Amino acid sequence: MYSASFDYHRPKTLAEAVRLLGQVKDAKLLAGGHSLLPAMKLRVAGPAALVDLSGIKDLAGIQAAGGSLTLGALTTHAAVAASDVVKKSCPVLAETAAHIGDTQVRNRGTLGGSVAHADPAADYPTVLLALGATVVAEGPKGRRDIAASAFFVDLFTTALQPGEIVVEVKVPTYGKGTGAAYLKHRHPASSYAVVGVAAVLEVKDGQCARASLLVGGATTTPKRASAAEAALTGQAAGEAAFAAASAKVKEALADPLSDPYASGEYRTHLAGVLARRALAAAASRA
Repeated sequence: MYSASFDYHRPKTLAEAVRLLGQVKDAKLLAGGHSLLPAMKLRVAGPAALVDLSGIKDLAGIQAAGGSLTLGALTTHAAVAASDVVKKSCPVLAETAAHIGDTQVRNRGTLGGSVAHADPAADYPTVLLALGATVVAEGPKGRRDIAASAFFVDLFTTALQPGEIVVEVKVPTYGKGTGAAYLKHRHPASSYAVVGVAAVLEVKDGQCARASLLVGGATTTPKRASAAEAALTGQAAGEAAFAAASAKVKEALADPLSDPYASGEYRTHLAGVLARRALAAAASRA
């Protein structure tokens, strides 16, 4: 099926993109296009115009400085996965990117596009929340930082205001004593996460000093397993503690998604299994 007709704009600067987004009625941003273009072909989406960001070279790139990793919104999944800077500063992010979609998707899809789309089965939101990342957006009123915990509002809904564009994502780096892991059960057709679990664990003297545990794919937005995190704090970083904590993950999933591939009950069970494995992996890396 073919999409409805639309106008096409390819700005060369961020300022021009912001201006176009505000001036052109019913315009949509185009980054990698792996979500928007299929929706347009199916006539699920029908924007009057596309504002293609690919001409804005400043929106791609990776830098590490001052305990933070900064990734431009147009940085592709393949670039994140292959980056030595990411592998050294935040290896779990490189691992996550390496398992998104397939080779074609990773070479075209972008970090900013995935974040802004806020698909509940996407991988980045879960990991970015676990890491305490910040999304940087720019719009008619200037630039602002949005904590990942406040950015993902609902199903395909973010805290972006009209006319705002995701320009970069900032991720705190971690070193010795802290480990992180992301595990997911992939949908066999799309490679999206039926359930994905991100765990970040700080270990001191053999005990869990701090834990961050997020579950994605099971609900409309990733959910923090707060009860599981609390159960881990101060406990010996071992299989017994991980099993006890994973048993509490279901408390964060009060209204799990359900579809023909996976029921809500199955997703809830799977979240607990993946949480135990992710915690064990994170601890081994710490």
